[in-house]
Amino acid sequence: MITEILFSALVMTTPLVLASLGGLIHRSSGIVNVGLDGMMLLGALVALILASGGNWAVALVGAALSAGVAGWLMSLGITRLSANEIIVGLGLNIAIAGAVRFYLKAAYGSSGNLRLPDVSRLPKIDLPLPGPFGAVLSGHSVLTWIAWALVPLTAWVLTRTALGLRLRACGTSAVSSAAIGLHPKRMREGAGFVAGALSGLAGAYLSIGVVGLFNEGITGGRGFIALAAFYFGANRPWATAACALLFGIFDAVQIRLQGRGFPAELIQTLPYIMVCVVLLLLGLAARRRAEGKAASHG
Repeated sequence: MITEILFSALVMTTPLVLASLGGLIHRSSGIVNVGLDGMMLLGALVALILASGGNWAVALVGAALSAGVAGWLMSLGITRLSANEIIVGLGLNIAIAGAVRFYLKAAYGSSGNLRLPDVSRLPKIDLPLPGPFGAVLSGHSVLTWIAWALVPLTAWVLTRTALGLRLRACGTSAVSSAAIGLHPKRMREGAGFVAGALSGLAGAYLSIGVVGLFNEGITGGRGFIALAAFYFGANRPWATAACALLFGIFDAVQIRLQGRGFPAELIQTLPYIMVCVVLLLLGLAARRRAEGKAASHG
């Protein structure tokens, strides 16, 4: 049973890792992306439509580009029009959800669900590993391994490259970074495209990697859990991925508990309850640190 839970945890963690890394990159540039869930929803729909043509690679590219453009447009509203990032992010989620519902009704006559023939699913990689390692690590899709490969790559780019240094400088102070010749608006807009692209891949994983169909609730609020993950990770890719894995484990646990006599409506809230609990613990820890510093200075 433990191996089954861990296997499911990796499945549930994949979209969280992708979306949370995108949010981390965007936050490093100075913008908190609240629109991750809407971008995931857009990527999931685009991926399913393109995958019905029989090519999962084209579906991934289309999902990344469409959601990336949505992230770029969101950043434009913030950088060029000085709109509030929280309002723009929430508005984007609502706008995409409404547009998706309208498109499904107009194009397919469907009210919230979409099944298409000949959908090309993401290929799975079987690893020749013995015992429990094989049971946990083998059989995952190619996007799962791409997601985890992006964790050290993101850490390296942010800390070891000129691009990462410039991105973090723009996130620290737009005025100071502009004074030394950087372009904070362009950096934030580019980071918005990357955040959207990774969120689009997260949505594509859900539609053509896990279930093979689309429905309006396919993200299940995972974009907001991804937001919490990069917030807990404090702009550190490995810590962010660890938080995403923790949420993935609780998501896998709640799925297993549903078939063992527990009320499904209550068990489904487990990952979200854990988000609230972790937020509370982080808030208490920050308060204690602040009180300790105040006492030492006093």
